Amino acid sequence: METGSKLRLADVFVSISDPRQAGKVEHDLVELLVVAVNGVLVGADTFVEIELWAQERLDWLRRYLRLANGIPSHDTFGRLFGLIDPGEFEAAFRSWVSAIAPSLGADAVVAIDGKTSRRSGKVDATPLHLVSAFAAGAGLILGQRATAQKSNEKTAIPALLATLALEGCIVTIDAMGTQANIAQAIRDRGADYVLAVKDNQLILADSLRDFFALFRTAPQRTPHTTAETVEKDHGRHEIRRCFAFDQLDCLARPEQWPDLKSFAVIESERCVAGKTSIEHRFYISSLPPDAGRLSQTVRAHWSVENRLHWCMDVAFADDQMRARTGHAAHNLAILKHITLNLIRLDPIKRKGGIRARRFIAATSDRYREHLLGLA
Repeated sequence: METGSKLRLADVFVSISDPRQAGKVEHDLVELLVVAVNGVLVGADTFVEIELWAQERLDWLRRYLRLANGIPSHDTFGRLFGLIDPGEFEAAFRSWVSAIAPSLGADAVVAIDGKTSRRSGKVDATPLHLVSAFAAGAGLILGQRATAQKSNEKTAIPALLATLALEGCIVTIDAMGTQANIAQAIRDRGADYVLAVKDNQLILADSLRDFFALFRTAPQRTPHTTAETVEKDHGRHEIRRCFAFDQLDCLARPEQWPDLKSFAVIESERCVAGKTSIEHRFYISSLPPDAGRLSQTVRAHWSVENRLHWCMDVAFADDQMRARTGHAAHNLAILKHITLNLIRLDPIKRKGGIRARRFIAATSDRYREHLLGLA
């Protein structure tokens, strides 16, 4: 089967090694994976649901696949997904994305963030935690890397960065990834960075807080740029002010951050139900001290929460996923990422969110064929 750019999914999956014993194989690996992609596309979130849908639509699937021995059982799907090397699956996913995704362009924001599939853990194992690279403007997942737990993001992020084409992009990461080696890895890929600073970098965070407190006493004496945005929504009124500086000597050990050019403070003043609160967030960056550009970049980073993590939970029931055999949870999560990208790559604007699109794909052969590039 093909995608909208005429790249066959079968050609992507053929690079994945079959972990089964050759003499006991009844179902072709590539066909099984293509069936699974279709199942997830139409709203199946478990291997049982994939089997049930495929059994009902066997005639349609056989327009494009041989399926000589019919549809595998859900146990077969589960066992196979538990055995497939997730590293190979991730590599196949990245190959597919690089071939079909539009060029990110200069200054495209790539947000790096992690998410835990909360019910995928067993008594003797932690739940799946995936660190994903998300192209904020395009709404596409560029790649992912699994970690044993959230604290291991610091080792997973450099490995993920090493697999991505990021020339000219801006990489944004929350405080967990604010490490000098990660900043260097971003620069090595030809990208700029905007990194959040919190108390995991306590000395740096304190120097930023002290600088901003002094700045507030006499702002006219300190060169800076500013930008302000106002949002009103559902009874909430929020003013966000960004202050950008290049006084790097005022920071703690600025030399440890490669190509550091600026730091920024974002002040959020929120008024909800008559109560006002003010919050300050701190960032360091290899970008020049342009408050407008930095403010837009930070704002773009948070789309990973709404357009990826929230979609995975609400549209794909990721937090309810109970695939726990071997690598099954990891590989099923990658299938869901493929599906999300397929829907986002649809050039025709349609009403409804991701869940609605999956419902349409389940009921319309034409729409499903359109998303897969078969129409």
